[in-house]
Amino acid sequence: MDDRTPERIAESDMTSFCWNNRGRRINLRRASTAIAAMIWLTSVVFSQTPETQQNPTPPTFRVEVWGNTITDFNNRVGTYVELRTELEKGLPPRKATDNVAEIKTAERALADKIRAARPKAKQGDIFSPAVSTQFKKALRAETNVNTWAGIMDDNPGKFPVQPNETYPDDKPLSTVPPNILALLPPLPDDVQYRFLGRHLILYDTRARLIIDRIPNAISSKNRNWLQRLFSSGDSASSKQP
Repeated sequence: MDDRTPERIAESDMTSFCWNNRGRRINLRRASTAIAAMIWLTSVVFSQTPETQQNPTPPTFRVEVWGNTITDFNNRVGTYVELRTELEKGLPPRKATDNVAEIKTAERALADKIRAARPKAKQGDIFSPAVSTQFKKALRAETNVNTWAGIMDDNPGKFPVQPNETYPDDKPLSTVPPNILALLPPLPDDVQYRFLGRHLILYDTRARLIIDRIPNAISSKNRNWLQRLFSSGDSASSKQP
């Protein structure tokens, strides 16, 4: 039973209804409820619509796991560079010059001091057995036809060489492909990786000195497989008109 007075019922009815342009009475409470529901549904639909990206480009990550090997290698290289820096302090400061004779004199003076400070330098001082093994694994996984072609560019081939020896003037320096440089541990200034055939050396550019080497850094299996690919490619290309 409605206990409101007739005046309040009439007043409530007046505020609950209105008339549309056709003279029909509209229930405002029901209309407002319907409008609110529509707004809620619209907000739900739009909030659940996932954002789309135009041609998303997946990131490329490249990680080579070296473990403690890289720490050992970096320490060995760092020790060598510190020694070279100390030895250079007793030499005349280098000047920027195009004079080949002056450059060779400075290189020989530094190389002689390094040899005197490391008279028993031998293979494995920098490229320890553990380091060499890890380098070979990394190179084996990375070497493909294009990489091998880059390594063979200006490659002097294999020749007898030992740590502490001067790199021959009549031998070119091999190219080291970018993917190999990205793969291997970075080196300090004036120390470089170079290839002699499939052997890897550590080369001091300031003293023109070979610091250490990894014989057969690229395995013979890799080399033979790549040579077969080159041969098959050459024969196939020769058959083309």
